[in-house]
Amino acid sequence: MKPEDIDYHLVVDSTPALIFSARPDGYVDYFNRRWLDYLGGVPLQTLEGWGWMDFIHPEDIDEHVRRWRAAMIDGHTPVSEARVRNGKGEYRWMLHRTEAIRDPAGNIIRWFGSSIDIEELKRAQHELHALKEQLYKENITLRDELVRTSMFDEIVGTSEPLRQVLAMVAKVSGTDSTVLITGETGTGKELIARAIHKRSPRAGRPFVSVNCGAIPPALVASELFGHEKGAFTGAVQRRLGRFELAEGGTIFLDEAGDLPAETQVALLRVLQERSFERIGGTKPIPVDVRIVAATNRDLDKAIAENAFRLDLYYRLSVFPIQLPPLRERAQDIPLLVEYLAQKYAAKAGKRLTAISRRTIDLLTAYDWPGNIRELQNVIQRAVILSEDTLVVDESWLAKRQRPPRSTAGVPIVPTLGRPSIAEETEMIEKALAGSHGRVAGPDGAAARLGLPRSTLESRIRSLQIDKNRFRS
Repeated sequence: MKPEDIDYHLVVDSTPALIFSARPDGYVDYFNRRWLDYLGGVPLQTLEGWGWMDFIHPEDIDEHVRRWRAAMIDGHTPVSEARVRNGKGEYRWMLHRTEAIRDPAGNIIRWFGSSIDIEELKRAQHELHALKEQLYKENITLRDELVRTSMFDEIVGTSEPLRQVLAMVAKVSGTDSTVLITGETGTGKELIARAIHKRSPRAGRPFVSVNCGAIPPALVASELFGHEKGAFTGAVQRRLGRFELAEGGTIFLDEAGDLPAETQVALLRVLQERSFERIGGTKPIPVDVRIVAATNRDLDKAIAENAFRLDLYYRLSVFPIQLPPLRERAQDIPLLVEYLAQKYAAKAGKRLTAISRRTIDLLTAYDWPGNIRELQNVIQRAVILSEDTLVVDESWLAKRQRPPRSTAGVPIVPTLGRPSIAEETEMIEKALAGSHGRVAGPDGAAARLGLPRSTLESRIRSLQIDKNRFRS
């Protein structure tokens, strides 16, 4: 058979592929029989020109037309994905590819295109994406669990300041109130947040921790609220934010005082409306999450400097909890040391039979600027270097000690090991006797010793000195 004897129109019409063609200006003038049957047996006249757009899913039309028109301008090969309604009224994903036919001079004289049903492929991609999101969620949960196991399993201590905190935790845990935990770095703010969650009705749901201060400001909103595919450069797929991962549970916003201004606005909306939008999204997403925030920042100062929103502060501090520094819980230090020593010894495969009395005295007298976190590090180091008895080297702490000085330039808060607890007690009692039991004021004991009032009050409590007996 000669080529001129072949009815190419019949060949194209009979092929199992979905084929169409268009004039150079993009006017679609032909769909083969397979296409017409797929669309339910509609006549070709219904589809010519732009009539075929009636069968494209409304959400896909704009992008499909944009690509087609761009191809008409620069002559490139348009490829697009769009859902098409078949004769059963079902939308199925199709991959559409069009090629230009040119004359010897390079002018487009015809467009020919083909379409492939990719519905099963898209479903598989969707399932894979859902699986990735689930794995991401499980990874976050596992990472948080690993962090938890590196902290105290239980809150250790019997001091009055700690008892007051635990009493507040017990009262607020059963509610859904937002909690703001404040305190110096290393005081155990996340531990308290976990205790609140563990004792709440949400205990069976996720606890998601976010260190707001450790995330670059430009990425905080995406980390908290997630983003849609294409929301910004590098957003190659949709990603769930921490709020979605914490659905039904508790989200802990550590270092919330470091949140960027725009993220503060978004967080305020979550607190007010219980909904948020992903970055690049347009639909509000309802959220059922309890918020526990924490900061070691002076929020009053931040508010005065317009670095933190006053309305957000009011929303976060429905139930404030102030954690005492370790120096104000000095009577808990022996218990903490014993607990940590046994914990780290078990991990190291060691058996410690005792703790040096000298070590307890050193650790109790130290001011602990790094609080419990610093104590953990010191004990872990001591466990590694000790044999049967736990021993802490004074030099590990003395370098960190910056004691206030009296007018004579003599350190009066002991650099560890000098003076002894007995000598320190004697100095403080002499100062109290000279001030008739007064701590503050120009003639108070704090001024006599060259100490801040709060520091002296802390040492008086730690040493269990009765200042009232010096009042005349």
